Amino acid sequence: MKIDALVAEIGSTTTVLNAFCGLGTNSPRFLGQGQAPTTVLDGDVRIGLNNALDNLKLKLNAPALEYSTMLATGSAAGGLRMSVHGLVNDMTVRAAKTAALGAGAIVVNSTSGKLTEFDLADLTALHPNLLLIAGGTDYGERETALFNVRAIADAGVKIPIIYCGNIQNHSAVKEICEKSSIPLSITDNVYPKLDVLNIEPVRKRIHEMFEQHIVKAPGMEQIRELVDGRILPTPGSVMMAAELLYSLLGDLLVLDIGGATTDAHSVSEGSPEIAQMQTSPEPVAKRTVEGDLGLFVNADNLAELIGRDKLSREIGFEYKTPPAIPLLPDEIKTAERLCLEAGITAVRRHAGQLRHLYTPQGRRTIAEGKDLTMIKHLVGTGGALTRLPNRAEILRKIADCNENRMMLFPKKGELNLLFDNDYIMASLGVLSLSFKKDAEKLLLGSLGL
Repeated sequence: MKIDALVAEIGSTTTVLNAFCGLGTNSPRFLGQGQAPTTVLDGDVRIGLNNALDNLKLKLNAPALEYSTMLATGSAAGGLRMSVHGLVNDMTVRAAKTAALGAGAIVVNSTSGKLTEFDLADLTALHPNLLLIAGGTDYGERETALFNVRAIADAGVKIPIIYCGNIQNHSAVKEICEKSSIPLSITDNVYPKLDVLNIEPVRKRIHEMFEQHIVKAPGMEQIRELVDGRILPTPGSVMMAAELLYSLLGDLLVLDIGGATTDAHSVSEGSPEIAQMQTSPEPVAKRTVEGDLGLFVNADNLAELIGRDKLSREIGFEYKTPPAIPLLPDEIKTAERLCLEAGITAVRRHAGQLRHLYTPQGRRTIAEGKDLTMIKHLVGTGGALTRLPNRAEILRKIADCNENRMMLFPKKGELNLLFDNDYIMASLGVLSLSFKKDAEKLLLGSLGL
């Protein structure tokens, strides 16, 4: 069987392989999906990839598969772990964190102001894959970012740096890093002017650095022997698919409830009325990752959020931690209740809020955080929201969670529900870099549109 592209999604526990044909024509097709346990911990990712390929052959009833190219997304080997450092927490640090999360990174640490010896000790202990150094608007404050780069160099830290601060520091930062043999990539300022975010150049640079990092991670060294195309962080690829869908359908929120985390990806400019009330700028495309909300790794944490006794009463039996892939009726029922809790909690954390302030001039209402009042579609992707039997009921309850009307989120009954039925959004993000029109058609097809 001739396949135009295979796209591997290499997760922490499972490797999924999606097959596509008809690319470059008017009729692209999703052929099928194979999966197998990820084998990064075995020291060779190729084992899991080849097992997923064998599973795909079985599902397609094909003794052999020929393909033109293989692309990949990855969150294995710990994903892309980044540490973010800027000048002011609510300005450059926040902008840099937003860029990192939007690119699909896991932000393991962030600091504002000049790095202390304790900050440097934390950095050494955490040992992230990349450092993101911001600070100062263009032609504004310069010293903090320079101090931080020097401190990192003097501490002997050799972690690659992406610099996205005041452009006046470019030459100095380059000189410091060259003398200390620190890999450096310089891109546009993520916060060039007061209340102006410049996220996209940083996201693209992070993706480039990820491709360099992932092939060096333990167990992933041989990935280039199989994957000849682009490799992106899985959450970053989902965000790209969300932006692609935004260009087709308008404002939306994509919710990915997984075994370890729950990710929310929104694409919306918000309403002009709310914009006048907002206290700080928000990006059009925003991702938040909730590391404490997962249906397997963090299942017991979700049970505590609900209350174990309450949860047991609701499901009708004593709560037990569900397996990674629930199969039995009690396991599925438990996973569905945890899925609902994870989804509602993640949406409430992702969406902004209205707040009333009381001043000598009377009550004033302000808006804080991401304005989602204009979104029209809520899209479910990931294993839970594409495979659980009662996914539609779960997603409807999540869509209708703005009970007090103080969330910057649509009112009950306003959101249209869509599901990534083929579970291919992550694959289509990276595929869109080479086959944009095909990815659009395949994405709409997976959503049943």
